[in-house]
Amino acid sequence: MEEERAIEGFEADRLIAIRDVTAEMDAALAGINEPQARSQARESAEEEIAARISEEYGGEDAGFEVEMVSLYNGGRTSAYIFRRYTDVRMVMAPELSVGYFGGDPDNFTYPRYALDFSFLRVYENGDPLDTSENFFRWSEAGVESGDAVFMIGNPGSTSRIQTVAELEFRRDVSDKGLLAFVNNRIDALEAFYDMDPETGEAMDLRNTIFSLINTQEAYGGILRGLRDPVILAKRRDQERAFQEALDADAELAEEYGGLIAQMAELQERKGEQAGGFGSFLAFASADYESAVLSRALFAFQYANGSRAGAPAEALEEVMESLGEVPDQPPALQELLLAARLRDIAASYGADSPLATSLLGGRSPEDVAASIVAESVLADSAGAVEAVRSGAAGMGDAAMQLLGSLISGIAPFQQALGPISAEEEQIAAALGRARFEVYGTDVPPDATFSLRISDGVVSEYEYNGTFAPVVTTFYGLYDRHYSHVAGGTGDGEWDLPERWIYPPGDPDLSTPMNFVSTNDIIGGNSGSPLVNADLELVGLAFDSNTEGLSGEYIFLTDRARAVSVDVRGILEALDEVYLAERIVEELRGGGS
Repeated sequence: MEEERAIEGFEADRLIAIRDVTAEMDAALAGINEPQARSQARESAEEEIAARISEEYGGEDAGFEVEMVSLYNGGRTSAYIFRRYTDVRMVMAPELSVGYFGGDPDNFTYPRYALDFSFLRVYENGDPLDTSENFFRWSEAGVESGDAVFMIGNPGSTSRIQTVAELEFRRDVSDKGLLAFVNNRIDALEAFYDMDPETGEAMDLRNTIFSLINTQEAYGGILRGLRDPVILAKRRDQERAFQEALDADAELAEEYGGLIAQMAELQERKGEQAGGFGSFLAFASADYESAVLSRALFAFQYANGSRAGAPAEALEEVMESLGEVPDQPPALQELLLAARLRDIAASYGADSPLATSLLGGRSPEDVAASIVAESVLADSAGAVEAVRSGAAGMGDAAMQLLGSLISGIAPFQQALGPISAEEEQIAAALGRARFEVYGTDVPPDATFSLRISDGVVSEYEYNGTFAPVVTTFYGLYDRHYSHVAGGTGDGEWDLPERWIYPPGDPDLSTPMNFVSTNDIIGGNSGSPLVNADLELVGLAFDSNTEGLSGEYIFLTDRARAVSVDVRGILEALDEVYLAERIVEELRGGGS
């Protein structure tokens, strides 16, 4: 135990109480209808309520944390009180190639063969936290088809109470634009990585690419669902039933009856700004933007601030931000800048005034190359001094480009701002309306707050056959040897030496992963699954691709949560890692 490694900056929160403060919040917001004022009043009320409850428990110094959680788009508000632990130590984790077995090709797929787990231990006052009173026992039997299982976790965000008009806008504009943006950035980063792998490794570009590919796969699945007429028809049926329920009650009809139509009208207004949604995503982001353009933005802010007589401290903060823009090789700056220009040409149209002003009849690649070659802001070493001296004025190639970009960004933001505020207000009212009609029969959208979802261990149809309920170690080794030995893999299916020549004698028929109908979404990774006897049977780590539509509708015909089977974890600990002390503790014989 003395070798357990402290994890710096890691916190573990144990939920100890939930208080419904909806009435108090509603009272604080009563009569405030202007969107910005209402938002500010909500923020102020949340801070006041959280501070008061925190004081009751002794505050942060006593190890307590209060989080305000808004449900049903603001229709309900609760205070979650946590006991926070800051001494958390790593006990054991498998090799990356085992926990991430299959890599990106197997992401959002099933059958899977990943032992994606780790063990941490919480300490208090230097000693392991005493959890002997309340804990989930380790299941020796595991799961079989038809078993009820319960997932306990913190799902991130869903859009299941968005209107059909909002989903259609996402399908046709915003999510479509996001996926195009991601595709462009993957192409740019991979092109540079292939060009200069050594520099790419030093910049950790592979992790950035992995993150983008994960987003690509996620939004690809989301868009496939949004384009599925059956799924949209189900959502229309739900919305029609909701509207009918509102219309059937005179009071509800008066207060909420026109909200769905109002939201649809807002989507039409947003549609008039469609070009901006695909053009300005992650603008000036350190990971996805050309450094020369990011520096130009700070140079522009500095110049404007200087002309307006901004305080010296504010100007220095801008210069600090400029100096912190990460270095990028010229070739990478060109690729990322060309990607931004392609975004704009594709979203607004190659013949649009904005694209014409940016490109002037040249290709995005030619424009990017000339700007990186000509602008003093492409060189991190001289950028700060160039801005201070005025050498990076509006005559600089990057500054000229930024000026044209701002002529497109500014009107987009000005038009979108009021629409977004109205959307937020209507969405909150719709959340309250749904609660009025359905109460807790319809769950609120995910908010990273603690949820328990029920499900059943179940196979499903795919590719003309059925996906098995569990996968086994046999499949792990088959996947490894069929790819690596066959020369078709590039590392995703490699196994470390201890797995090729295990020191023990693992039973290859032991289950590794299993699927269930539990509701899973981003944020649920790491959620424990327990059976009806509150025994730990699995650890959720992914969904299949059919489950990605769960972002806006929960279906159980083919959508599945994918979990690590506790039997596979125990077999690996026992026969591959020879972790006898941990095995004994999990089975109840340790402290």
